[in-house]
Amino acid sequence: MQTSTSPATLPFDISTYPKLDPKQAGHLRHYHNLLAQKDGEWHHFGTQEGSQEWDDAYRYQLATMTYAMAVTHYHRLPILKGVFKPLIRRAIHKMLLRQVWEYWFNTSHAGIATMPNLKELRKPWADPIKQENIMYSGHLLLMTSFYAMLFDDDEFEREGSIRLLWNPLFWGLGDEEFVYDNRSVQREILRQMEENDWVGVCCEPNAVFVVCNQFPIIAMRLNDSRDGTNVVEGVLKKYTDALKRKNMIQEDGMCTLFYALDPGKALPSRQGAHTAWANAYMHSWNSKAVRSLYDQYTLGYITQIDGKIELQQTQVAGAFRNLVLVDGEPADSIETLKKARAAAKPEIQVLKTRMPYQTISWGNFSQMLSELGKKEELTAILEYADSHLNPTWEKGGLFYPRNDTVFDENENLVHMEPHSGNSGIGYGRLNVEDGQKKIWENPWTRETLANRPSIEGVTLADGFDFLRGTWDEERKAVIVTLRPWEDGTKKATLRVENLAKGSWNVFVNGSLRSIHEATTGVSVEVVSGGAREELDVVVLRQ
Repeated sequence: MQTSTSPATLPFDISTYPKLDPKQAGHLRHYHNLLAQKDGEWHHFGTQEGSQEWDDAYRYQLATMTYAMAVTHYHRLPILKGVFKPLIRRAIHKMLLRQVWEYWFNTSHAGIATMPNLKELRKPWADPIKQENIMYSGHLLLMTSFYAMLFDDDEFEREGSIRLLWNPLFWGLGDEEFVYDNRSVQREILRQMEENDWVGVCCEPNAVFVVCNQFPIIAMRLNDSRDGTNVVEGVLKKYTDALKRKNMIQEDGMCTLFYALDPGKALPSRQGAHTAWANAYMHSWNSKAVRSLYDQYTLGYITQIDGKIELQQTQVAGAFRNLVLVDGEPADSIETLKKARAAAKPEIQVLKTRMPYQTISWGNFSQMLSELGKKEELTAILEYADSHLNPTWEKGGLFYPRNDTVFDENENLVHMEPHSGNSGIGYGRLNVEDGQKKIWENPWTRETLANRPSIEGVTLADGFDFLRGTWDEERKAVIVTLRPWEDGTKKATLRVENLAKGSWNVFVNGSLRSIHEATTGVSVEVVSGGAREELDVVVLRQ
C-alpha cells in the first residue's frame, strides 16, 4: 500500500552508481562455470605442464580467480554475500582436492633443477603444507583468510577444518590425512620463514621466490584484523631486511629468479612475469617501492613505440632490455624492437625443447597494471587480448582459450595459457587501482558486516549475472542490478538481510513495488522477461 512517504517512482537516478560491464560480468560467470564442475572434471583448466609443476597449475588458477572475486566483492559488489560466498567456498573446496596438490610428493624428492649438487633424492613426503611448498600453502592460507574476512565466517579457522586426504589407489600402506586450520597453516609458514632467516619459505626445494611469499603476508594482515593482533608488523620488518641483505630485488628493479638457500645466493632474474606478479600483491604493503621502480622493471616487457603500447614475449623483452641498457639503443624505437625480436628467435627455438613452457605474462602483467592504476597500459593489453587472443564466450562466461603457438604469421604474440586465460586477465578487468592495498589498509571487520545489509537467496547458479550490489549509507538504499545471462524467463527471490527495523520501500525498475515493515530483512521476487533484460531493485528506507 502506498503512503504519503512512499513515492510512486524511485526518487533518485541509479545510473550514477557504477555497474559491471558485460566483459567483467562474463569473467565472473566463467569462474562460476569452472567451479561448478564436478570434482575430477577440469575442463579448460588443462595446463602446459600436465604434472602441475608450472605457473599455470590448478592451484594458481584457483587462487587467482579467488583473489579476483575477492576484489570484486570488496570494491564493486560489496553487499552480494550470497553470490560470492559459495563461489569462494567452492574454490577452496577444489584447492583441497588431491589432484591440486599431489604434485608435491614427487617434488619433495628434490632435483638438480634447484639443487644442482644433489647426489641422491630426498625421502619424500606427501603433506603439501608441513615443509616448503609455499606456492600451495601460501595461496591456501590467503584463500581461507579472504573467506573469513569477507564473510565473517570462521569455518576454516576452527581446529581441524582443513583436511587433505592422501589416498592413491595402488600406492602406500593406506590412506593418510593431513589436518590443519588457517592459523596452524600460518604457524607452519612463520616457523619456516624464521628457519630461513626471514627471506621467505621455499616453493621448490632450496628455492625461495619473492612472489609466492606475498600471499601469506597478506593473509597474516587479514588474520591480525580478526584476532586483534599485529603479527604482520614484526614479520615485515624482518622480511624487508632479509630482502635487502640477500639482494632479492635487483638494481634494475626485477625480482631475482630465486634465492638458493644452498649456497645462500640470489640467482639473477630470467623474466619479468614473476616481478609483475609479485608487485601486484607486494603493492599492498610496499607501494612506494613498487611504484618508484615501475619504469625499470617494465622496460622491454611493456613497450610504447609510435603511440602503440604492447606486452612483449619474455625472450624478446630480455633482448630489448639488453639493447637499451647495454648497447644504448633507444627504448622508443621500432628498430630496437625489430632487433630484439631477431635476437630472441634462437633462444625461443632452444626453449621449445629444453623448457617448452611460456611464462604467464598476460595474467601477471594485467594483475599488476590494474593494481597500480596504469589505465592506458592495461587498456592496451586488454584490447590486444580481445583482438588477437581469441576471446571466447561459453555459457555466458568470458575467457581466452589455451594456444600453444607463440607468434602468428605477422609476429603477433598469440600464446595463451590457462592461468591468464581463465583467471589472470579477468582479475585485471575486475580489480581497481590500489585494490589489494585498500583491503590491506581497511579489511572488513565483524562490525563492518554487522552494520550494513547483505543480499542472500540468489546465486550465479540461478542464471543471473549481477551488475550492481551496493549500499548507500547516506540514502539508506540497497541497490542491485541483475540480469539473466541467457534468453528466456527467469525468476529470482532476493533476500535483503540485516536491515534496520522500520519501513522500507521496494522499487523494481524505478516503480514502487511494495512496502515492508522490516525486523531484519525483506524478500523481493523478480521476473525477467527474457532477452537478457536488466532488473533494477532498490530497497529504500522511508
